[in-house]
Amino acid sequence: MTKEMICISCPIGCHIEVTRNQDEITVRGNKCSRGEIYGKEELLSPKRVVTATCPADSILMARIPVKTTRPIGKELINSLLEDLYKTRVQAPVQCGAVIMENYAGTGVDVVVTKSLSS
Repeated sequence: MTKEMICISCPIGCHIEVTRNQDEITVRGNKCSRGEIYGKEELLSPKRVVTATCPADSILMARIPVKTTRPIGKELINSLLEDLYKTRVQAPVQCGAVIMENYAGTGVDVVVTKSLSS
């Protein structure tokens, strides 16, 4: 199985080709070592940092921006977004405050990315 993709590990954006033959994975086209790591991980277990907004109980903002502290498996993104859209953030809240801890047992938290006064 061969998959072509664009590496997003660094600003170069290499066009890489990842091939899997049984237990061996090879990456071609990467210009740095991060491309090889990205290609293998993207093939085996793709992950993304999720950014979104949550409803906020404030007259200053209707929604507040949030993000995951680390990448989370792509298979969990839809359920995470559904949960986030149902989560109301109470003002006041400081940037970096954890609003979801250890989402689905992944060890990944969701934090607020903008402070909001009451």
